[in-house]
Amino acid sequence: MKFVDEARITVEAGDGGNGCMSFRREKFIPKGGPDGGDGGDGGSVFLEADDSMNTLIDYRYARRHRAQNGKNGSSRNCTGFKGEDLILPVPVGTTAIDEDTGETLGDLTEIGQRLMVVRGGFHGLGNTRYKSSTNQAPRQTKPGQTGESRNVKLELKVLADVGLLGLPNAGKSTFIRSVSAATPKVADYPFTTLVPNLGVVSIEQHRSFVIADIPGLIPGASEGAGLGTRFLKHLVRTHLLLHIVDMAPFDDSDPADNVMAISNELQQFSPGLAQRDRWLVLNKLDMVPEEEREARCQAVIDKLQWEGPVYRIAAIIKEGTFPLSCDIMEYIEARKVRAEEDEEFAERMLAEREQVEIEAREHIEALYEKHRLEREARKAAKRDDDDDDDHDVEVVWMTE
Repeated sequence: MKFVDEARITVEAGDGGNGCMSFRREKFIPKGGPDGGDGGDGGSVFLEADDSMNTLIDYRYARRHRAQNGKNGSSRNCTGFKGEDLILPVPVGTTAIDEDTGETLGDLTEIGQRLMVVRGGFHGLGNTRYKSSTNQAPRQTKPGQTGESRNVKLELKVLADVGLLGLPNAGKSTFIRSVSAATPKVADYPFTTLVPNLGVVSIEQHRSFVIADIPGLIPGASEGAGLGTRFLKHLVRTHLLLHIVDMAPFDDSDPADNVMAISNELQQFSPGLAQRDRWLVLNKLDMVPEEEREARCQAVIDKLQWEGPVYRIAAIIKEGTFPLSCDIMEYIEARKVRAEEDEEFAERMLAEREQVEIEAREHIEALYEKHRLEREARKAAKRDDDDDDDHDVEVVWMTE
């Protein structure tokens, strides 16, 4: 099934049912009084996190969703039926955003979690509600309220503890295959990975973390080159980034220059994401002569002036991957313990994640708008060319 991580839908809640105006009419009861019942509430629209879904493709084609209206009240003080709520299943990790205001309505991060996106209209009141000692035969009712309506943007972000960065063919998919049971496609050509892949890394029983592999980045990605920065938003929820570096690139490029190019793209996409903890992972050392390995690795570290953790691995033969996985597990556990003990640290983590989400969303929207204007300019230029083709053409009318 095609992976779709964005969709725009219109959701409409049901209207409330109208109140009824009725009077009791029975034999031997000449003045029965009012007996009009209230209407029913309109149905609301909810999003529900469903672990059986992993794409938003269904909402690319079904864009309008409406809950049921409430039924009108009736005589004998009968209240109308409440409109049935509409439950829209979405993948875990979906964020709902109001397109008109930009307000984030909520995140669905747990299986079965529900989020109300529009509320149904309140029911109308029957004339029984208005009776009093001075008005024993009221002819007043209240109609039901109109249900809310919203244009909602759905964004799917994978839930992972660790994210992988790097150029195409740096060995990201090979790494995730070597440390988890995930089996992403691996080949010897760029852009083998076209959609994010998740893998669960188990260190021992009850100790595991989730790692996310996204399509590779290339220079110019922040302007839409290659697959662009479309999938970088999936790294927003991660705690740690692993920058996978190909130490034996097929084009003989400098690994340090490749790292700096990707770091620059990350900075342009989201300065907050660029400041996130990042570890350097030097991969494919099995393709480097043993006597040159240390010197080549040190040259990259010195050129980058890298001060963070550095790991040397050969993912395809699982060399050095287990110690790296253990260190990641300890890092995640220590971070989780600190967040539980230090409330200020937890709030800072949440604020940083929200800031990165805002930066990512603004960048992607700006890129979409830029491409839209370019398409409109090309269409306008083409129309002008078509008009010019008919310029200075003499038309001769023939009559029989």
